[in-house]
Amino acid sequence: MRLVSDSRYSEVVLSASMEELTLLASMVVQGEGMLGSTLSPSETDLAGIEVKSTSGPGVLIHRDAERQILVISGDFADRAVLAENLRGLASAEEGGHLHIDYFPGHPYLAEGSLPLVVNSAHGGMPAR
Repeated sequence: MRLVSDSRYSEVVLSASMEELTLLASMVVQGEGMLGSTLSPSETDLAGIEVKSTSGPGVLIHRDAERQILVISGDFADRAVLAENLRGLASAEEGGHLHIDYFPGHPYLAEGSLPLVVNSAHGGMPAR
């Protein structure tokens, strides 16, 4: 798994294998866990993802600059929606990517969430 913090677009780009995306989805549903990156933390590469259960409302995605990790926290119902989206991308055989961006009235993201782009293990764009 690789997590790159792209300062040009104020977003984080996650590239992971099908197994890693499936594991991340399980952690998101459970509301706990840590998944490390395959690269050492640097100015742009983050060390991993931590998942926490909180009372919400919504899912907050933010960067812990001190520990160089991405933190995903929120209530069960909203984490379950995010997890389903991650599972869907993990099982996509065509490739593709998922944009997780907050906008007013977002169905499961909390205001202040960092934009996240999740690339399929088969590449960021569909093979067709």
